Amino acid sequence: MARTVFCQKLQKEADGLDFQLYPGEVGERIFNNICKEAWAEWQHKQTMLINEKHLNMMDPEHRTFLEEQMVGFLFENKDVEIEGYKPVEK
Repeated sequence: MARTVFCQKLQKEADGLDFQLYPGEVGERIFNNICKEAWAEWQHKQTMLINEKHLNMMDPEHRTFLEEQMVGFLFENKDVEIEGYKPVEK
């Protein structure tokens, strides 16, 4: 049976992550409060951020910036701003 959580990002019960994907206290918070669907949304945004801002994951400042963006997106309902990106209108 799949593990479910009440997702803080999507405000609904949904399938939880299979294991903790991010280290530390933030990772534990994500594991306990974020669903697979919301995590997939974050991964998409994360990839765009890394590419558009030319982030180097070996640089501690860049990792800190990305973590701040992740926490804002997943827990504070902040949208990730990516210069020059315009979502496709449906």
